[in-house]
Amino acid sequence: MGLALIEVLRPALFPAGKTFARYRRQGGARNSVLADFFIGAHAAVSRHPLLTRDTRRHTSCFADVQLIAPKPTN
Repeated sequence: MGLALIEVLRPALFPAGKTFARYRRQGGARNSVLADFFIGAHAAVSRHPLLTRDTRRHTSCFADVQLIAPKPTN
């Protein structure tokens, strides 16, 4: 499949925390996982595209990240 596991980049850690805190202050869902924000910030810092089904949150939190969103299979 050509996938590689990469550690979260150090420069992504602080922006992930700040973005998560802003998201929660603005009324973001309590069940959102901080790990999702590490993934989004890592994609932003490394300029990698992000595969996600949650395009709304990632667009609002990480506007510079290219999203790859699978189409629903209904």
